[in-house]
Amino acid sequence: MWPPWLRPLAGGDRVPTLIVNGEARQRRIPFEAGRSLRDILDTTDLRVRSGCGGRGACGLCRVRIDAGQGGEATANERFYLDTHERDQGIRLACQVIPTQDLEITILAPAPKSPWRTLPDEPARCMGRVCAPPWNDLPAEVSAPCGVAVDLGTTHISLALYELSGAKWLAGRIGLNPQMDHGADLMTRLVAASGSGELARSMSRQVVEAIGEALFDLAIREGINIQRVVRLTLVGNTAMLALLSGKNYRLLLQPSHWMRPVDCLPDRPDRWAVPLGIHPRARIEIIPPLAGFVGSDLLAGVVHTHLTETGSGGLLIDFGTNSEMALWDGRVLRVTSAAGGPAFEGSGISCGAPVAPGAIHRVRFDSGGLDFAVISDSEPRGLCGSGLVDLIAGLVRSGSLTHKGQFAPHVPRSGFAIARGGPAMVLTKRDVDLFQQAKAAIGTGIQVLLDQAAMGSKDLRRIYVGGLFGRFLDIVNAQEVGLLPLIPPERVDLCGNTALAGCAEVLLSSAAVQRLKDLRDRTRIINLSSWPDFEDLFMTHLYLQPMRGV
Repeated sequence: MWPPWLRPLAGGDRVPTLIVNGEARQRRIPFEAGRSLRDILDTTDLRVRSGCGGRGACGLCRVRIDAGQGGEATANERFYLDTHERDQGIRLACQVIPTQDLEITILAPAPKSPWRTLPDEPARCMGRVCAPPWNDLPAEVSAPCGVAVDLGTTHISLALYELSGAKWLAGRIGLNPQMDHGADLMTRLVAASGSGELARSMSRQVVEAIGEALFDLAIREGINIQRVVRLTLVGNTAMLALLSGKNYRLLLQPSHWMRPVDCLPDRPDRWAVPLGIHPRARIEIIPPLAGFVGSDLLAGVVHTHLTETGSGGLLIDFGTNSEMALWDGRVLRVTSAAGGPAFEGSGISCGAPVAPGAIHRVRFDSGGLDFAVISDSEPRGLCGSGLVDLIAGLVRSGSLTHKGQFAPHVPRSGFAIARGGPAMVLTKRDVDLFQQAKAAIGTGIQVLLDQAAMGSKDLRRIYVGGLFGRFLDIVNAQEVGLLPLIPPERVDLCGNTALAGCAEVLLSSAAVQRLKDLRDRTRIINLSSWPDFEDLFMTHLYLQPMRGV
């Protein structure tokens, strides 16, 4: 049963639902037809045991179908399951591809892991790939592989490909362990600058985390990660500096916020052994542009082809360090904004990262709140898109003013999302943090447009990157001033553009060339030194559609 204080979000097209019976309660997981039970479960925290990558070769992923149709047993199932087991409804999760509602019990749950399967396969269809000549690969490796890594402030994401044909194999996402040292960039930079040992520890944390994700892939997907002979990594400048242990102190000095920062490791190949990949693997860290504009933004520009489809394209990569790029047909103007962790669900009293249990969609009706939770888990808090929905709904209902003040009928403690369940309250401080984050984004967008002598009417397309944007309600985002007012159909929610672009650079010589060309066509804008920054920031604090943009 759902907690009495929230109800599942209704509406939209009916999609099939997987019902998973458990000791505590049932879990209801909407899914798209065409994926195996194993793949559906892998996007949640209800993973089933597996050791062959879903090929039906290990016989471990056993489930019982309690209601619904799972189709005829496959040859692999007839090999691993006897007649009595099949008569009981026992099946292999990787061999069942449901098309309608299905109710199951997991008989062989996998051990808990901090790593989850990527919800969307980045650049799975690499139709534009022009693969470089693979003439320097270790001769003893058959079917060599490559890994793309997006080192984010909150999450680390990686995608594994077979180099020949750019074939997608698997992907993982998990929290950046450096979160223990601060949710935002500046806190981590200050901590590292105060202790050389802590700085070295933070570097090791990231390398070990990537290694753990690869090990999870190896065990679960049945892939020998010694086949990995290429690894390409992108990230924001601060994350790259903390990874390499070089020049992170410079990022605390405003005089370096417009300059290139040498934050590449001297010998990244030394990480091959601790990562568990081939000892002669080539590891490439894509350098940032300058200041806080990292290689993650450049990878996003590569993936969206922002500079190749006419003027008026805007990319916003939402995150703890949000980065923006505007193409006017000749120049790519870029900037970054210290949005803080609000978009990642961190730093908010009722917040949660994009993971099972995060409320990612909220709707108001006469009876209360409707909502949607990732993986139908027990609600743990609001991720960024759920926070946008909640604040937009409160403004629309009159419970929150455009200045960010609660109406008199809202208790001083804040707006109670949860009643009778776990404490979940949107406080005034939470609203303030969101306003500051969105004001930083709005100021960045306006400065970019002003510099290009453009307005929102000139925006042909807006590309929204980052996990935050995956579930974003565009209209709600526009109502509170997070996105410019253009027709919603011209806003693309692109997911992790940094990882997808990194994969293209890993796999495509044409993408490598586009990345090189971008650096010559890019102009960096430092918001902190902008003459009208404070006035613009104050204007964009209001919870209302963007004015004058």
